Amino acid sequence: VQLQAFGGGLVQAGGSLRLSCVASGRTFNGYAMGWFRQAPGKEREIVAAINWSPEDTYYADSVKGRFAISGDNAKNTMYLQMNSLKPEDTAVYYCAADLGTMTTMIKKARGGYSMRYWGEGTQVTVSS
Repeated sequence: VQLQAFGGGLVQAGGSLRLSCVASGRTFNGYAMGWFRQAPGKEREIVAAINWSPEDTYYADSVKGRFAISGDNAKNTMYLQMNSLKPEDTAVYYCAADLGTMTTMIKKARGGYSMRYWGEGTQVTVSS
């Protein structure tokens, strides 16, 4: 599986961006997927995750109510709609896929374990 993330950029505080992650090589079936970010000098953190069946989503407290994760299985594409962006959202954003469920992905992320597949990061910069 190859993941490609794009859609980052420079935006003013309060603005919006939509990130996309396209998977090639297989469908999302059997995989949980998520968005992670890493700011300078900080550890990588999970931002949002999605389980396809049954459909379920997870958001870090810092982005709840502002970010929305979604996907189009037919297009093998996952999205992260980011609204009301804040300067502290500035980071390199990565999409990832891992075998299993969203719950296992979150547990692995919190335990410091890496995911099976990563996309290249896309820079998001929010100016104040």
